[in-house]
Amino acid sequence: MKRLFVMLMVIGGALLTGCTRIESGTVGLRVDMSRQIQGTELQPGSWNQTLIGSVLEFQVRSIPTGWENLTPQTADNSTLKDFDVNIVYEVNPTSVSDLWTNQSRSFHTFEHGDYMLMRNYMSQVLSSAAAKSVRKYKALEVADNRENIEKAIHDTMVAMLKEEKLEKALTISQVRVTQAVPADDIVASANAAVRAQNDLKTKQVEVEIAKQEAIRIQTLNSNSQAIP
Repeated sequence: MKRLFVMLMVIGGALLTGCTRIESGTVGLRVDMSRQIQGTELQPGSWNQTLIGSVLEFQVRSIPTGWENLTPQTADNSTLKDFDVNIVYEVNPTSVSDLWTNQSRSFHTFEHGDYMLMRNYMSQVLSSAAAKSVRKYKALEVADNRENIEKAIHDTMVAMLKEEKLEKALTISQVRVTQAVPADDIVASANAAVRAQNDLKTKQVEVEIAKQEAIRIQTLNSNSQAIP
């Protein structure tokens, strides 16, 4: 009886240590001993044995990616000094198996024990969409049109996903432009133009004052001469 109890304890311990639970926000895929994907996606909350084969986990919610220090060209053929943009995207849980099996492994990343499906791919799509969207504006207009550029990036990325028939598998939930800095020479030129414009206005005011003063003096002289 004691042996049976011990055996049951050993088996129970093996089962517990040989299982994994799919966490919220992730989807699992079972891999057999031949490293082939078996069955459909394993849903969050499910317990799955790993004594035979293994289970891969994939993040499907709120996956971030982005770029810092991009230097896209603007409508006036200037290169931005700094352009930072970030997105958050979601993976359709029912598309996990298809994306993992049929897309290049170089499109994915692995972080903190989970695979980030299509993260590298989405980064490249983002870079291309950002370049196209910024190109519509002059260098000094980019910062004032962040919201428009964010929408243009989103729409461009959606169109690119549709071309690759990935619009149902990948959804962009957020686009944020966090930095948009014109080149130093553009800023210097703009500041010089503002100073020149201000100097011109100052000189125009000075000329007008001088004219009015001349008129005043002329009037006073005329009046003094008219007095007998």
